[in-house]
Amino acid sequence: MTYQTINPYTNEVVATFPDATKEEVEAAITAAHEAFLSWRETAFSTRTAFLAKAAELLRADKRRYAELLTLEMGKLIAEAEAEVDLSADILQYYADQGGSLLETVTVPVAYAAEGEVEIVSEPLGVLLSVEPWNFPYYQVVRVAAPQLLAGNTILLKHASNVPQAAAMFDDLFARAGLPAGVFQNLYLPHELTEYVINDPRVRGVALTGSEEAGSIIASYAAKAVKKSTLELGGADAFVVLKDADMDKTVDWAVFGRYWNAGQVCVSAKRIIVVDEVFDEFLAKFRTGVAALKTGDPMDPKTTLAPMSSQGAADKLAGQVAEAVAGGAKAETLGDPVPSVGAFSQPTILTGMDPKNPSYYEEFFGPVAIVIRVKDEAEAIAVANDSPFGLGGSVFTKDTKNGEKVARKIDTGMVYVNHPTMVKADIPFGGVKHSGYGHELTNLGIQEFINKKVIDIVDINAAF
Repeated sequence: MTYQTINPYTNEVVATFPDATKEEVEAAITAAHEAFLSWRETAFSTRTAFLAKAAELLRADKRRYAELLTLEMGKLIAEAEAEVDLSADILQYYADQGGSLLETVTVPVAYAAEGEVEIVSEPLGVLLSVEPWNFPYYQVVRVAAPQLLAGNTILLKHASNVPQAAAMFDDLFARAGLPAGVFQNLYLPHELTEYVINDPRVRGVALTGSEEAGSIIASYAAKAVKKSTLELGGADAFVVLKDADMDKTVDWAVFGRYWNAGQVCVSAKRIIVVDEVFDEFLAKFRTGVAALKTGDPMDPKTTLAPMSSQGAADKLAGQVAEAVAGGAKAETLGDPVPSVGAFSQPTILTGMDPKNPSYYEEFFGPVAIVIRVKDEAEAIAVANDSPFGLGGSVFTKDTKNGEKVARKIDTGMVYVNHPTMVKADIPFGGVKHSGYGHELTNLGIQEFINKKVIDIVDINAAF
């Protein structure tokens, strides 16, 4: 594989970076393991001071960090700045929580001389973090922040099209005071990934990416008997009930589907609207989508960015063609997108049904699927008729009923009157083919922790 920065706005190659050699990978694992032996012994105050300093450095130079995101994957500059802020928030969250997330727990037991045993939380060791390109900072930080706080060390294998964003963390964390070896970016080629996971000093792997990549990494981890977490794709249901506030709901639908050029695992990919308000919703949704402005992602007037690469745009176009061949209707909206760059015309697909081979696919880009259903019960059934289960949302003025509907949707996260949200203090995770395990909050830090039982027995106690 080739690690390259290619500006999606121009499709120009900006920089190329060599793959890590086997010798370099071996040296990195050794350095990470040796660093772990000392890092795990540091005080929580040392670790939290590093996290707080990293958050401070991100915020202090937000524009520069944001511009790198826009250069490498085409993100709107405002969205890039928001990602920098979110990443800083996550670092600060764990700095503020500190050791409270890993306190020793005592459990009462009948046989013990003292009447209880202790459960202590200990780090596992070296972890491999495999991350995608759509949120190059946030995806790294939501694993790195909790696991570095826990005392683990990390090897990063980032996506091949964001090599400079990946390398940024080596510099940021070093300036924040992290000792050498505790976190290392590796331009790891695919053929050496299993080699890293098989190394006995590597104790776990966290992946965010495609279902295909997740199944490969999970199989490597399973064969090596290593802990893994997977955050994979999503096809979030955006359910619109008959009493929804239509104008606000449409605004959220446009945002929820088209932010980050639609390249979000928890974006509103399947908009499910009850029959009674379907026509009104679709008419207003068309208007909202048509108003999106493509162009230079550094221009604040641009509201729809290019996709991350020309390959991604071409793949999406192929998916739309297949959906149409299967019976769907594709409607493109808005001004024509630029002819140069990885742009994809905003599109709405209607007439999708389970007989269409594309019905169960994830469309990762500015394409919305709008589905008409008879009533609330059918909306729930359609929402659950998906191999994915990451996020989802329900729009209604009756929030009590909205909560009831939310509880019936089989997914990891559901929001009432808001698209699936990402915040530093909200856990993130899914079910079904969207993966397993959690990130963020106390749930995220526990994923790569040894919960060790310690029981002190009086040697003089009766046998």
